[in-house]
Amino acid sequence: MSYRNPVPTVDIIIELLDRPQRPIILIERQNEPHGWAIPGGFVDYGERVEIAAVREALEEVCLDVSLVSLLGVYSDPQRDPRQHTMSAVFVATAIGTPQAADDAKTVGIFQQWEIPTNLCFDHAQILQDYWHYRHYGQRPSLG
Repeated sequence: MSYRNPVPTVDIIIELLDRPQRPIILIERQNEPHGWAIPGGFVDYGERVEIAAVREALEEVCLDVSLVSLLGVYSDPQRDPRQHTMSAVFVATAIGTPQAADDAKTVGIFQQWEIPTNLCFDHAQILQDYWHYRHYGQRPSLG
């Protein structure tokens, strides 16, 4: 019997500690689906999600990050139009100037009120949950 399982991914909300009000980094995607996204990507076989998050941050925005917390796991089968994925979403911190690399076309640094509206995947929901967590210390509810 053959099983189909969701593909594991990570997303990393990176707060820049060396900037006023700790803005976050988003990337403009070079590949489909196009738009702005939280940096992240696929977990390699045999890789822990924490290691994948640090690796993906370095690959996409050229920054070494420190993971602070796990915001949550997002697994809606419709979250990625390409295939069913489930993402472990981390909050991380970094210092420095991000640079677009890998599949990032450009990189942007944003305050909460500057977030682009053309976000990919379920990243609008993830960022809404993140801002609530950042301001009130409450992680998203389950379900």
